[in-house]
Order: sequence, then structure tokens, then C-alpha cells
Amino acid sequence: MNIYVGNLPWSYSSEDLERLFEEHGAVTSANVIMDRATNRSRGFGFVEMESEEEARKAIQELEGADVGGRKLTVNEARPRQPRSGGGGGYGGGRDRY
Repeated sequence: MNIYVGNLPWSYSSEDLERLFEEHGAVTSANVIMDRATNRSRGFGFVEMESEEEARKAIQELEGADVGGRKLTVNEARPRQPRSGGGGGYGGGRDRY
């Protein structure tokens, strides 16, 4: 089961996130999302756990938990939605004449 973890301390690494969740069960992967431009944490991440039962228990126990002075947001991750439209490099509706 894939878990979304928000409002992480800015100093948190993927290893810190993995250690936090290992207290609640077997962790398959833990990844803090980093900003590409600054290489700093974006304040959220994802954890994948082997057992759905352990994942649900971790969500229940860690939702709202104080970590580094911040209250975590922890819930089941939703499937990633495809990004919509935009782009193309043609500007934003202004007349160019």
C-alpha cells in the first residue's frame, strides 16, 4: 500500500521517513520528494509498506503526529493523475497582432 505523508519537516530525508514508518511495520520504500531546482525537500513524501494491515495501522497512528514541531498529514495515496493540457509555448490567450 502506498501512503502519502505531508507537512514533513524541511530537514527530513528519505531515510528519516523510512525509520519513522519502520516502527509500524515492514517498509518497501520511502521517498521524500525533492525540488529539482533547489534540491531541497518539498515537505511531503511517499511510503510503501508490504502489508496493507500495517499500512492502515501506521496511517492511523501517525496522522496528526507531531514530528519536528509539525503535525503530519498521513493518508492512503491516490493514484497519480495525468497532467492536463497547457503548454505548447503559444502564450496565454493574448493577441499578438
